[in-house]
Amino acid sequence: MSTEFKELARAAESLFGVRLSDGQLHAFSLYARELLAWNQRFNLTAITESDEIEVKHFLDSLSCLLALKPRAGDKLVDVGSGAGFPGIPLKIACPQIRVVLVESIGKKAEFCRHIVQLLGLEGAQVIQARAEQLGRDPEYRGRHDWAVARAVARLPVLLEYLLPLLRVGGVAIAQKGESGPAEATQAQPALAILGGELKRVVPVELPGASETRYLIVVNKINETPAKYPRRPGIAAKRPIKG
Repeated sequence: MSTEFKELARAAESLFGVRLSDGQLHAFSLYARELLAWNQRFNLTAITESDEIEVKHFLDSLSCLLALKPRAGDKLVDVGSGAGFPGIPLKIACPQIRVVLVESIGKKAEFCRHIVQLLGLEGAQVIQARAEQLGRDPEYRGRHDWAVARAVARLPVLLEYLLPLLRVGGVAIAQKGESGPAEATQAQPALAILGGELKRVVPVELPGASETRYLIVVNKINETPAKYPRRPGIAAKRPIKG
């Protein structure tokens, strides 16, 4: 195993209490290799250095495990997965969970399918769709234990994507930058309407990263009203303000 991915193992254990096997580290190594190769043809990520992928994609994704405590068979949905973050790293680290990756852009969804097949990730599904469409589909609405998203939308908008997909008792985790605590405050009207309740705001420090990141952790305590999510694009244009 290369030195860089042994560093990933050490950081994951020291920061998040996650022990990665040699097989899991090999999976991360293949993932990074394919991400760099595909990125030469398609614009999947602005992060193109291996050490940055390790921290800004892999460790950042695994930071969800500060709040995410999955049991075997739990269902997790990753909304706006892009090139698979945070859903694929979480699936590699927690193979016992079932993961749905939701991505509306074709090439990114295609890359995610490629990685799922290459790594043999059983119980991982890639869907090319808008979150608003999936949230109104009875096959997916209210079916998940966990909903995660990174760099998708401001929190009042993002909650309209995430909460309809969760069962009552499920948990949403939004990965945010320095604006996280302020967004959590702004999202209170949306939380009340959509059936959510702010549980906690978890600061995340990553090695070499100058800014503090945050996990905004939300419990789903009531059913989301049937009118949500609204049609694609409406949440972003007219965020819930109470």
